Amino acid sequence: MAKSAIEWTESTWNPVTGCTKISPGCKHCYAERMANRLHAMGQPNYRRGFELSLHDHVIELPLTWKTPQTVFVNSMSDLFHEAVPARFLIRVFDVMHRASWHTFQILTKRAERLEELAGRLEWPQNVWMGVSVETRKYLYRLDHLRRTPAKIRFASFEPLLEGLGTVNLDGIHWTIVGGESGPGARPMEKAWGIELRDQCVAAGVPFFFKQWGGTNKKKAGRLLDGRTWDQLPRASSQRKTA
Repeated sequence: MAKSAIEWTESTWNPVTGCTKISPGCKHCYAERMANRLHAMGQPNYRRGFELSLHDHVIELPLTWKTPQTVFVNSMSDLFHEAVPARFLIRVFDVMHRASWHTFQILTKRAERLEELAGRLEWPQNVWMGVSVETRKYLYRLDHLRRTPAKIRFASFEPLLEGLGTVNLDGIHWTIVGGESGPGARPMEKAWGIELRDQCVAAGVPFFFKQWGGTNKKKAGRLLDGRTWDQLPRASSQRKTA
């Protein structure tokens, strides 16, 4: 288990590492920067840098973690990448089902493949499924997500690269909003975040404002309209204990 600095989770688990870029939100991928750094440091799981790699030896790790955790699955990849075999995905979902005392959060940009494979996967209540949406062009990913049987479905509007207008939040149980951080970060406008916040409040959808981002995200902070927004899906209070 790796402790995470990501504001909306506690730990990370990476049975897959590496990825390929498919949309504008991938331009300044933090996982790519981190993977290349770990490769240079000689970390065995990153001997191929950011090339997609499957790691059989870590699939069952969550079963050894006795303290309940909120776990971000594949912070260093996309579990629904086209190069990840369906049989590998099935194994990952089986472990999440057996490790019922944890809460697992999965995030993908490959919403079409998510829907395509959803019927072959087991969807226990401790698995939250999300899609990333960075511009209006990719709002269709929410439609694919809505058609999956995940008990908790969430949208990550990060990095938010433009105003999204009216967003259909039907069937969405949680939203995360954040600006891009790191070298070359593209700025996020306050109005974009407030527009989404207001829609979530009106629809009764829990809202989490992660960061303004920028080249110094700590300095930019996390306040939106003078306060933090750390709302979580209501099911998060129902986590089982070991």
